[in-house]
Amino acid sequence: MTHRKTLVVVTGPTGSGKTDLAIELAERLGSEIISADSRQMYREIPIGTAAPTPEQLNRVRHHFVGNLSLDDYYSAACFEEEVLALLPHLWKQSDYAIMCGGSMMYIDAVCNGIDQLPTVSDSNRLAALEVYTTGGLDAVKERLAKLDPMYLSTAPDLNNHKRLVHALEISMEAGVPYSSLLTGRHAQRPFNIVKLALNPLREILFDRINRRVDIMIEQGLEDEAQSVYNLRHLNSLNTVGYKELFAMFDGSMDRDTAIARIGKNTRVYAKKQLTWLKRDNRVVYITGLDDALRAIGLTDF
Repeated sequence: MTHRKTLVVVTGPTGSGKTDLAIELAERLGSEIISADSRQMYREIPIGTAAPTPEQLNRVRHHFVGNLSLDDYYSAACFEEEVLALLPHLWKQSDYAIMCGGSMMYIDAVCNGIDQLPTVSDSNRLAALEVYTTGGLDAVKERLAKLDPMYLSTAPDLNNHKRLVHALEISMEAGVPYSSLLTGRHAQRPFNIVKLALNPLREILFDRINRRVDIMIEQGLEDEAQSVYNLRHLNSLNTVGYKELFAMFDGSMDRDTAIARIGKNTRVYAKKQLTWLKRDNRVVYITGLDDALRAIGLTDF
């Protein structure tokens, strides 16, 4: 590895212990942490997003935690731009910066670059969302069949409504098919990137997830979800934990079923994260701090 500044990515499935490891590593390296969790940015929902605790935030400075409100527009492209602007400031105090999280699109945006896409206006964002909320996935696919049939025929997951709605809103904003704006090129970054991932045994990971759900409920997740229930139409709340509790508040799901469903859907999400990671041959799988230091090349640190 040439002597350049280094971005150390600490990732892995939800519940794998990324936050604790990133904090230990940051303390050892004298660096700060960039959160790559697209939901921990929203200040109103710290419990359901397992945001770092005040104690953890006091141990190491974190960026992109609690910096947005639920109705703020944000994207992977925004994240890429802001992280690249922040990194030179972090490297004034350390040769290392740590990026920790499980939002894989955000991580890829910083590590690989992202195609330049237009910023979606509020009107087009709401119009695309209305297509989904009033007609479901079928309505979104019908609109994409007219605006971007190429994307519709090549999309990796036609059941992922977030991606399809995003493709629709970009097509509407740009006036050209979303797929025509995707180059597939990887940007060259003027710094080293080391990608580390935790991957506990499946039974250990699922047990951690189940216990995390129980802890969130004890901490007041239901009250937190109730406090933002009136904003349930926002994309920022279209996520595990809130969707199930909103269904409970609507009367379409009882409490025990909702809590069990949160655990189940979190486990499904963890498996999707692992599938994403398996596609990246640069990922180094680790079990803890010593492995992380060795992967960075600091065996005597």
